[in-house]
Amino acid sequence: METEVTQGQRLIRELGRIWADFESRLVQVAIISRALRGSIRLEDYRQLLHDHYQQVLDGACWISRAASSLDRQHLRLRSQFLRHAGTEHRDYLMLEQDFQAVGGDLQALRNGRKNIGASALSAWMMQRATQPNPVDLLGSMFIIEGLGKHFAGIFASALQRHLQLREDQVSFYRYHAEHDEDHLQQLLDLFETELLDSPRVAERIARTARVTGRLYLLQLEELGNY
Repeated sequence: METEVTQGQRLIRELGRIWADFESRLVQVAIISRALRGSIRLEDYRQLLHDHYQQVLDGACWISRAASSLDRQHLRLRSQFLRHAGTEHRDYLMLEQDFQAVGGDLQALRNGRKNIGASALSAWMMQRATQPNPVDLLGSMFIIEGLGKHFAGIFASALQRHLQLREDQVSFYRYHAEHDEDHLQQLLDLFETELLDSPRVAERIARTARVTGRLYLLQLEELGNY
């Protein structure tokens, strides 16, 4: 007898398709492509760290805002968001360390601005986080945690291989490669709970994942463009 596919399983399959599309676009972005094929320069990596830092500063902010926008019916999800904010809120310190370790000026980093793509990504996240019960931001978290699990380690290895970097110069990407697998599994487990009480919720999560992926790519495409 054929087992009925659950709403959560359907969502996970759709998110898998969204991820595959996102990843195929990711490896074509100039900074990523150059890193993977070995033509990246140290100044390219410093620019990446500089621009990534500006967006990461907002990360814990939108997650905390989302938690505060959830009502009592979503207490479990609120706890999940707060735990996630707690693990992410010091990411900027690792980026500061890496930036300085590759010759970057810390004051210039702290005084920097978000590029065009990072501005769009942060604005999108905060806009969604201020809506009542922004359950759909699980889609954003799926993309971001997926980057850690599926890509950060590969990217860090390429940087180390082609730029002869030490572990302490790629600590941000190494940390997420090692820790985001658990975070991603926690998200997938949520999709098998009563959280998905309707196809509409699943559709919102999938759409937010798709939009977040496109805006994340824009952040990488607009490096240095303020």
